[in-house]
Amino acid sequence: MTAIPAARDVRTTPEGLLWAPSERWVRGRTGGITVVDSRHPVLVWEPGVPVPLYAFPRADVREDLLHPAKNPRTGTHTGSRIFYDVELDEERLENAAWTFPADDLAGHIAFEWFRRSGRGLEHWYEEEEEIFIHPRDPYKRVDAVPSSRHVQVEIDGTLVADTHRPVLLFETGLPTRYYMPREDVRLDLLRPSDLSTGCPYKGTATYWAWPGEGDEPANLVWSYPEPLPAVAAVKDLLAFYNEAVDITVDGERLDRPVTPFTSKRPGQDSRRAESGPAPCSGAPSPRSE
Repeated sequence: MTAIPAARDVRTTPEGLLWAPSERWVRGRTGGITVVDSRHPVLVWEPGVPVPLYAFPRADVREDLLHPAKNPRTGTHTGSRIFYDVELDEERLENAAWTFPADDLAGHIAFEWFRRSGRGLEHWYEEEEEIFIHPRDPYKRVDAVPSSRHVQVEIDGTLVADTHRPVLLFETGLPTRYYMPREDVRLDLLRPSDLSTGCPYKGTATYWAWPGEGDEPANLVWSYPEPLPAVAAVKDLLAFYNEAVDITVDGERLDRPVTPFTSKRPGQDSRRAESGPAPCSGAPSPRSE
């Protein structure tokens, strides 16, 4: 009888890397060319990085497209020393691949994801679903639950949202997010932003800014126009950064949480107040539309 994989199957290397085998079929493509096609990837967590990446057996990688990096980023990725440029026709993707220095992963190659780092392979697939930014962590959950709680949001003392029909989004490692119908939000007090960010668990978010004169950070409010199926309940609803606004739930004022991404809000002007995380438990990849 085969044992079911569990958190205890995550292994640790002397370098501080965590890794675990995955049973997902994963492909990485760029420029219409499949560079990696693997049914035996491994998930790797680097020290201090909250999201995983994939590494693949060499036999599953188009090594004929890999060439020693002209300008290797030696020492990055947990002390890695072997980097590769990916050459496709006349395009050269610098430092798009590397091998980790751990003996456990010596026969594996990892890749940059373009929508996460701005370089590397553009498109990634698990089975027949395209995934974005980084692999989804199998040890994290994201649940969108309709509720009848009374939720109010104030910014700089102004009531900007008041609803009895929120959707509560519970995501491992982040505070509960309260998604509200647009009819219950004072959109007339907000300014649409040209920022968007991607999340592998929820989709692509669009933003609104608070144009007031206070110290509130930019891009306080976001929505998912086309969320992924697992969180379809938040479609077109609006959420606010708990870290920067005052939220009252059923008459109880919530404390403003401090999260791992408190100093890295997407689109944050460094001259303004401290910012909160992107609305995703993984580091997002901000991009302007």
